[in-house]
Amino acid sequence: MIVEEIMQSDVAALSPTDTIADAMALMELRKIRHIPIIDKDGHLVGLVTVAKIREATPSIFHANEHPEILKKPLDTIMEKNVITSHPLDFVEEIAALFYEHKISCLPVINNRKLVGIVTETDLLRTMIELTGVHQPGSQIEIKVPNISGILSEIAEIIRKRKANILSVLVYPDKQDEQYKILVIRVQLMNPTGLIQDLKEAGHQVLWPNLPGMSI
Repeated sequence: MIVEEIMQSDVAALSPTDTIADAMALMELRKIRHIPIIDKDGHLVGLVTVAKIREATPSIFHANEHPEILKKPLDTIMEKNVITSHPLDFVEEIAALFYEHKISCLPVINNRKLVGIVTETDLLRTMIELTGVHQPGSQIEIKVPNISGILSEIAEIIRKRKANILSVLVYPDKQDEQYKILVIRVQLMNPTGLIQDLKEAGHQVLWPNLPGMSI
């Protein structure tokens, strides 16, 4: 999946000469927490976030004492060294950027122009869609040897049960590097029969550990 598929294209942006008050009003109107700052050519020059505004503005209890602060242009508070993405970047790559740099949004740039934005909410929604947890089904975790063809064997067992695979995730077994854990979500409300089939084929089912069915 690429960034273009999950980014928001209707981006609320402001210019460097707009004021802090303008940013606060736009955030309230659009219910957003990040505003890219662009120049007259649509090129990204900065980013204003709720955190930046909170740093720059007085407490709500003293807002009337310093009205001049709200009139300051955004180029006085905006983040200028903005980490960006491209529409054709992979989603897992930008997820790593969010994690490594502890950021909450990522403007998307194409030919130097702002074309979209990805937020933490967009990433969370994408993860939910990719894992299939928003669809009725059952999750099965299987410990398998780290060898080629093993996923095909598991899929064939599921196919014989005429069950639809909603998602497949793979991660290493932390206790044994010779094994991996397959997390498969299938469109079955009762996976008991499928679990039995997997065990009879010699596979180690870690979850669900059903009563009377030892792992």
